[in-house]
Amino acid sequence: MRGPGRAPRILIVDDSAVARAVIGRMIEGSRRFAVAGSVPNAQAAMAFLKTNHVDAILLDIDMPGIDGLTALPDLIALSGGAKVLVVSSSCDEGAAATVQALALGAADTLVKPGVGAFAGRFAKVLSDKLTRLLEIDHLAIDVMPTVSARSDSGGFDIVAIGASTGGIHALSQLLREIPASFPLPILITQHLPESFMPYFAAQVAVLAGRPCEVATDCLRIRPGRVIIAPGDGHLRLVNLGDGAAAVRLTREPVKSGCMPSVDPMFESLADVYGARALAIVLSGMGRDGSEGAKRLSEAGGCVVVQDQASSVVWGMPGAIASAGGANAILPPDEIGRLIAMRRRP
Repeated sequence: MRGPGRAPRILIVDDSAVARAVIGRMIEGSRRFAVAGSVPNAQAAMAFLKTNHVDAILLDIDMPGIDGLTALPDLIALSGGAKVLVVSSSCDEGAAATVQALALGAADTLVKPGVGAFAGRFAKVLSDKLTRLLEIDHLAIDVMPTVSARSDSGGFDIVAIGASTGGIHALSQLLREIPASFPLPILITQHLPESFMPYFAAQVAVLAGRPCEVATDCLRIRPGRVIIAPGDGHLRLVNLGDGAAAVRLTREPVKSGCMPSVDPMFESLADVYGARALAIVLSGMGRDGSEGAKRLSEAGGCVVVQDQASSVVWGMPGAIASAGGANAILPPDEIGRLIAMRRRP
């Protein structure tokens, strides 16, 4: 554990000696972090982690031997849950490697520039990302998360999931626990740029074993399907009558500043489904989703949030939990099983 006043320790894993040296100087020069080690490949990183503690890992993808994506889960496990920031030229906007890295447990990604372009903006973005990822969560609650084994007669008719940093990995764990035969519609608002959404939807379809599409205006909500908010609009629902609902995309600014935002999705869920809705909030920075979750709770709906121990960042779920707005606080796999059983905690 990091002691008071000790700079967070960073391990650099990159096959380029130049990249390791330049990034190492940036880290030491920031005076916020310390370089714990600098190694040229995944095998060396695994050996290092067996005898050394680190708080974060900067990981390249394209390396000889074991590539970064293949090694990522093992590095997280060996490090005891260190935050992994994938720094690679393969992480261009919209790149499949970015979504794959996030699904495998990376906390965030950053495009690595060419050798002559490391200075300036890259150094600032790297420092800012590390700072955010290694911030200590100040929210804490003394609640033992429990779920009743008794099925509530009310149940729910729709599931809506909000997530941000660390959320894709949590979402993959959650979806694996839900059988392909699960009949209810699932809505997802994940903070990602618009260009990532088509590949993200394809990944979710594979994980969920059911059709998944990026939301379009007027799209009807249908059983057994997954609908994802686009990167350039909020996913809202409207009542069509006779128990039917449809998507309305809006683009107004919201308090959280996010686009898409979880709050509009939850707020519209309260209006259309009320007590028949289940809202899930997974790992993420900030407080997006907290106001919508409060509105849904007031309408009789159920809110479940990811626990702090399994979250990359406990900002979004922690904000709801600390306000007493969570019906249950659980790790993603248990949330998935709860959804599959269609039980209200």
